[in-house]
Amino acid sequence: MKRLSVRFDQCRNEGRAALVAFVTGGDPTPADTGAILDALVEGGADVIELGMPFTDPMADGPSIQEANLRSLGAGTTTADLFSIATAFRERHPAVPLVLMGYANPMVRRGADWFAGQCSDAGVDGIICVDIPNEEDQDLGPALREAGIAVVRLATPTTDEARLPAVLEGASGFLYYVSVAGITGKQQAAMDSIEDAVARLKAHTELPVAVGFGVRTPEQAAAIARVADGVVVGSAIVELVGEHGKDAAGPVRDYVASLAAAIGSARKDVS
Repeated sequence: MKRLSVRFDQCRNEGRAALVAFVTGGDPTPADTGAILDALVEGGADVIELGMPFTDPMADGPSIQEANLRSLGAGTTTADLFSIATAFRERHPAVPLVLMGYANPMVRRGADWFAGQCSDAGVDGIICVDIPNEEDQDLGPALREAGIAVVRLATPTTDEARLPAVLEGASGFLYYVSVAGITGKQQAAMDSIEDAVARLKAHTELPVAVGFGVRTPEQAAAIARVADGVVVGSAIVELVGEHGKDAAGPVRDYVASLAAAIGSARKDVS
């Protein structure tokens, strides 16, 4: 968890937002994921989200659904994900790593087991899409006991009455899902994102990262001017789907274009 706060503080001190980059673990195969994660770091990603493949990723659009199927088709297991995370931590001791996925793989062997595996692998945070805040006891206490951040999701439908429940027990950063829908090409209007970030920041000191539908450097830069972090996933996953085992180079170049745009975003308006 400390790596997350250190990295967001570092980005703030540098006058820029953090780039949070997502890929699906085990896509195209578990053996190839390490090189793709390294490419994210080399390209300038500040925080890595490693997706845990699942058979029914209900919050994800076609690109990430297909990545989940490719990963599972390659035989990826939860043990493989933790091996990938462990190896990543050995190569990148300071880069925050967040696992993102669904409840079933996280709780089927027990919350304490999962939290212990996360701790042993050097995972900094967890985003669980389908455990509502009211059921935090199913996973949250075990994660917090192990020092793992519980990263919560807020959406355009998270109103003033709901927001306190979302923030209770949250840590690491707050992930603002900018559209009421699945991951992919849909993107919210910039005015609505700016208003939402301002409203969220009035209620929490956690960094606010904005994702869903961010595909171009220009879109990333616009969000970086108002948010603490920019999350990009589907566009990276599509590159993996297109290039397969040779994806590391295209992924690195694309992430570098995002990082450059984010790094200069606030300077452009200062």
